[in-house]
Amino acid sequence: MSRIGRMPITVPAGVEVKNDNNLITVKGPKGELTRQFSTELGIEIEAGVITVTRPLHGLTRTLIANMVEGVTNGYSKTLEIEGVGYRAAKSGNKVTLSLGFSHPVILEETASIKIDVPQPNKLVISGIDKQAVGQFAAEVREKRPPEPYKGKGIKYEGERIIRKEGKAGKGKK
Repeated sequence: MSRIGRMPITVPAGVEVKNDNNLITVKGPKGELTRQFSTELGIEIEAGVITVTRPLHGLTRTLIANMVEGVTNGYSKTLEIEGVGYRAAKSGNKVTLSLGFSHPVILEETASIKIDVPQPNKLVISGIDKQAVGQFAAEVREKRPPEPYKGKGIKYEGERIIRKEGKAGKGKK
């Protein structure tokens, strides 16, 4: 039996969880998340504790726990921009990225995703849905992934870029 799946989820104060035929709705101070789960699963809510029973209970339990955590604290990913002339600027709900292209790259906040630019070389993407935050951060990183020679591009905070050596054998025969 899955160790993660059998662990109960405690619902913090201020968070409301509803189960309507395995349509789970989680309301909290930061917002509301809804997800439909298979009817084969047993999802029970009793006295502020959620338990999930077989099959696929490990995945389902983790998804519900992420929903509870998201509406309580939220999720965020920090991206770093490296390179000469590479920077980000925010105006209103749009972020303009200068990434060495002939045109600026413009990102727009959505209802569930917020973008913050604390420094010109840093982006903080936040929201209540863990999957949506991670997907949006991956799409932003994809605009200019870090290259292995100088490390220029957009990378996650703390990500290590494996560097390659340049042309070392020039002029030798």
